Amino acid sequence: MTALPEKTAKKLGLVIDLDTCVGCQACATSCKEWNTGGYSAPLTDEDPYGADPHGAWLNRIHTYEVGEGSSSRTVHFPRSCLHCETPACVTVCPTGASYKRAEDGIVLVNPDTCIGCKLCSWACPYGAREYDYADGVMKKCTLCIDRIYNETLAPEDRIPACVRACPTGARHFGDLGDPKSAVSMLVAERGGYDLLPETGYKPVNKYLPPRPRHDATAAPVVSDSPPVDAGDDGSFTARFFAWADKMLSR
Repeated sequence: MTALPEKTAKKLGLVIDLDTCVGCQACATSCKEWNTGGYSAPLTDEDPYGADPHGAWLNRIHTYEVGEGSSSRTVHFPRSCLHCETPACVTVCPTGASYKRAEDGIVLVNPDTCIGCKLCSWACPYGAREYDYADGVMKKCTLCIDRIYNETLAPEDRIPACVRACPTGARHFGDLGDPKSAVSMLVAERGGYDLLPETGYKPVNKYLPPRPRHDATAAPVVSDSPPVDAGDDGSFTARFFAWADKMLSR
């Protein structure tokens, strides 16, 4: 079993705003483009224009219709590695190819020692591991480690490619281990969620819930009752994430 570091100096990760994500796929295509070279290269495509296209994508976007009738809405749900604090994908790896960095908490795969056994993909409840059939190894989001530490890039480019490309600002990057960081304060302000918290893997990446919809044609409602917290049972946020957890658990 591959060991985990006792603690990490940082918890680098992503915060994804489900309220402002429009499902444009810019994050997925920029990820694919950047990772044709560098740490995870190449992200191969097999028969991309044929009857059975397949290949490795480190970031995927799923689109769901939530609710019914006039209360329904479309939610775009980006999915990639969550760089968990206690990732099962690391502890099941028989060769040590899957590992978590002590200096920043990023979970990586060493392609030189990966044997493609797929144990990590079976252990990951988020479906974040991708098997590259051309190379015979597992691949995953690296938080663009070859960008964020690249001092030859302009400071504004030293962020993951998906964050740099997002046209709506739905993706944020930073140290979630620092409560004073911009991403940590954003999570606290918006009630950011862990995915499948019951698994105990403590994902570093957080999701910001969709805000409640407002009917512009309806008269404003005045009430003396205190506002319902985003995490209260029965709220749209709580119901949405319960549904998302169920979908991911299939």
